[in-house]
Amino acid sequence: MTATIPVKSDIFYPSADGEPVAETYDHLYALLTTLEVLKQYLSEKQATVLGNQFLYYAQGFPKLRVAPDVMVIFDVAPGGRDNYKTWEEGQIPSVIIEMTSPGTQAQDQVFKKTLYEQLGVKEYWLFDPKGEWIAEQLQGYRLRRETYEVITDSRSEPLQLRLQVEGKLIAFYREDTGEKLLVPEELAIALQQEVIARQQAEELAETERQRAETERQRAEAAELEVVQLKERLRTLGIELE
Repeated sequence: MTATIPVKSDIFYPSADGEPVAETYDHLYALLTTLEVLKQYLSEKQATVLGNQFLYYAQGFPKLRVAPDVMVIFDVAPGGRDNYKTWEEGQIPSVIIEMTSPGTQAQDQVFKKTLYEQLGVKEYWLFDPKGEWIAEQLQGYRLRRETYEVITDSRSEPLQLRLQVEGKLIAFYREDTGEKLLVPEELAIALQQEVIARQQAEELAETERQRAETERQRAEAAELEVVQLKERLRTLGIELE
């Protein structure tokens, strides 16, 4: 007979601890940009992307929690959450990205890496926006037979994206098309250019319409002149074939 441990239903799982979201502006900007890019990319998938929300991984133990900077969970209802409880959702994050710094290096490299490995997180990425302790700024680990191995191809298998460092941000490129996922600023510029191009196309179409209308009116006027000329000649007894 298997013994079960009763779990209190009134246990409180906080959604905040009063700590700052990120150490510096660069870390915050990288976090928010990554969050928004991946949210847009997965908007039509059965998935959610959360940023700096508590991840609770042991029911009944609210102190056993961690707050990944960005985590992607597949096969769950889309949309945000105040926190994420693995036993309620039934899924472990597939990808976690931490914006790391010298101040969080030990925790990111040891505690979190070990925890995510034990939880079964398929990929764990560390991004150092300032390049303070990761020379290449980006370092990834992929789960192979329950153990993390260093990612050498800059690819995220669960996301089907290629990751590349561009300045102080992670750039994401689709594997199927090679297309870059635009960050909000790039997306705004692209939309503005699209609006301008559409306006120019509409103006060109209107100019062409007006030109065609002018040509039609000229043709009709010329045809009317010919008819009137024939009529005058006919009154003079001159018939034109």
